[in-house]
Amino acid sequence: MALLQISEPGDSPVPHQRKLAVGIDLGTTHSLVGAVRSSAPEVLADEHHRVLLPSVVRYLSSGDVQVGYEAREHQASDTRNTIASVKRFMGRSLAEAQAEGAAYDFAEGDDMVRLRTVQGDFSPVEVSSEILKSLRTRAEMALGGDLVGAVITVPAYFDDAQRQATRDAGRLAGLTVLRLLNEPTAAAIAYGLDHAAEGVYAVYDLGGGTFDISILRLSKGVFEVVATGGDTQLGGDDFDTEIVKQVAQVHSLKLDRKEDVRALYVAARAAREALTDADETVFSAQVGADTVEMKLGREQFESWAQPLVSRTLDRARKTLRDADLEITDVKGVVMVGGATRMPVIQREVGKLFGTDPLNDLDPDQVVALGAALQANLLVGNRAPGEDWLLLDVTPLSLGLETMGGLVERVIPRNSTIPVARAQEFTTFKDGQTAMSIHVVQGERDLVSDCRSLARFELKDIPPMVAGAARIQVTFQVDADGLLNVSAREESTGAEASVSVKPSYGLSDDEVARMLSEGMSHASEDAQARALREQQVELSQLLESVQSALESDGDLLDNDERAQVDQVMQAGWAVLKEGNATADAVRQTVERLSQATDSFAARRMDRSIRRALSGRSLDEVSKP
Repeated sequence: MALLQISEPGDSPVPHQRKLAVGIDLGTTHSLVGAVRSSAPEVLADEHHRVLLPSVVRYLSSGDVQVGYEAREHQASDTRNTIASVKRFMGRSLAEAQAEGAAYDFAEGDDMVRLRTVQGDFSPVEVSSEILKSLRTRAEMALGGDLVGAVITVPAYFDDAQRQATRDAGRLAGLTVLRLLNEPTAAAIAYGLDHAAEGVYAVYDLGGGTFDISILRLSKGVFEVVATGGDTQLGGDDFDTEIVKQVAQVHSLKLDRKEDVRALYVAARAAREALTDADETVFSAQVGADTVEMKLGREQFESWAQPLVSRTLDRARKTLRDADLEITDVKGVVMVGGATRMPVIQREVGKLFGTDPLNDLDPDQVVALGAALQANLLVGNRAPGEDWLLLDVTPLSLGLETMGGLVERVIPRNSTIPVARAQEFTTFKDGQTAMSIHVVQGERDLVSDCRSLARFELKDIPPMVAGAARIQVTFQVDADGLLNVSAREESTGAEASVSVKPSYGLSDDEVARMLSEGMSHASEDAQARALREQQVELSQLLESVQSALESDGDLLDNDERAQVDQVMQAGWAVLKEGNATADAVRQTVERLSQATDSFAARRMDRSIRRALSGRSLDEVSKP
C-alpha cells in the first residue's frame, strides 16, 4: 500500500523535485532571464557566458530570424529589417509610433502598429516573442528541463493595453505567464530579501526606454507599493537622442536616410556609455560616404542631459506627494536600469534624497533577480521559513461614466492589487430596460478629460420607474493589473461583463496629462462636477413633472398649470444655456420644486384613494 505525500499549501508536492520557473526582464535595450538555484537567485548566461541579451531582432530574406548580439551588428547596415527598442511600441497605435521618429517603416494593424520587414509586417508582440523565445531556450538549456512558467516584468506605468501585449508575447513564445510584475517592485524584492531591509524605499528605474519611480514600504516580509509614477517614453534612448541632435546641428547634417540616423544613434549610445567612466570621448559615426567625428566631454553631455534628468526628479517628487511622504521619510534609494550608471544620474538622485543610492546589486540584473524569486515562489518552491507577501498598486484611477458625462471613480489610483470593488447604480428614465456602461481611466471629473477603456451594455432590465432598479457594477483588477468589469441587475440576475482590452496604450502625453491636470485642475473640475450634477438633477425633475402632468394634469386649475408651465420653460432654457452657473441651475431646481409642491401632494392623495378604493376598514388595518 502506497503512502500518501502530504504537503503544505504553496509547497512543492515532492520536496526534492523543484519546478523550473524563471523571471524575465523584457527590457528596451537588453533582456535577461533569471532563476533560483541552490536557494539563491541568479541571472542565466548564454553559451558565451553573457547574461545580457540585446533586445534586437533581425528578419532575413531567407526566412531566418536573428536575435541579440548577431542582430545588433546589423542595426546600421540593415535598418529596415533590424528592430531595436520594440518595447516602446508595445500596445501603441500607428500615430503614436510615428511620433517616436524611429527609423522604421510602420503599417496600420487591427489593434496596434506593425513594423514592415522583408518577411512581412510584424506587430511589437510578435517581435517581442522572438526575444522571449531566445530567453526561454537559454533557460531550458541552463536548467536542464522544460519550464513550468515565467514571471515577466513590465514598467509600473504600463497601462492595460501594454500589459496585455506583454502577456500575449509571452504566450506566443510558448511560455506560461505566471504573472506580470512591475519592474520597480521586482527590484525591491531582490533588495529586500537579500538585505532583510525594512522601512520606506524609493526605486528609481531608468532603463533604455522607460522611467519608473516607485515608493515601497517593506515590513516583516510584506512588500507594499505605496505609490508609483514615471514616464513610459523616457529612458536612455532619449539621452542618445540629445547627443544626435547636437551632433547633427554642429555638423549641419541632413538626415534623410534611415541608415544614417541609426548609425548616429549607435555611435551616440557608445559615446554615452564611454562617458560613464571617462571624462572625454570621441563620437564617431559613418554617415553616407563621410565619417562624422566630434570630441565630447562629460560636462558638455551632462548639460544637454539636464532637462531629461530634471524630468525624472520632478516625477519622483510628485510620486512622494502621492504617497503623502517627505523626502526625509525615505530610508534608501534603489537604482535600477543600465542608464542609472550615468554619473549625472547618481549625483542628482543622491542630492534629491540626501543619501547615496544603493548600487549593491547590478542595476541591469536586479529586476530579473527579483522576478526569479517571485516565479520560484509562485510555482511552490518555497524554502523553509521563506514567507513574504507582495502588494502592488494600480497606476491610474478606474471608473464609470454617469449622467451628465461625470466620472464615478470605483477604484482610485494607487489602490493595492489584486482588488475588487462593487458599486450600485440605477436607471435614469422610467421604463428603462437597458444600460450602457462606459469604463474610463484617469484622474479628472469629466469623462471628456479621461481615457475611454471599454463600453458594454446590460440588457433585460425590468421596466420600472426611474431610480427603482438596482444594478451592481463590479471592477476586478488581477495581480497583473488587468481589469474585468461586470454588471448585474439584482431582481432578475441579468448579467453582462467585459475584459478590458483597449486597442492601444496611453501615450506619454496622456499619462502626464491625466496626473498633472488631475491636480492642477482640481478646483475647475469641482466646479464643473457641481454644474453637471445640478443639470442632471434639473433634467430628472423636468422629466418627472412632465410625466406627472400627462397623467394627472387635471388636478391643476388653469392658473396653476400656467405657472408650472412657465417655470418648466425656464428650466429647459437654463439647461440649453451654455454659460449657466451651478447656482443658477440650483435656483431653477428650487423654483420648480416649490411650484409643484402642492401638485405633488394632490397626486399623493389621489394615489392613496385609488389604493384604498373598495376596501373595508378591517382590510386596511390588517397587519
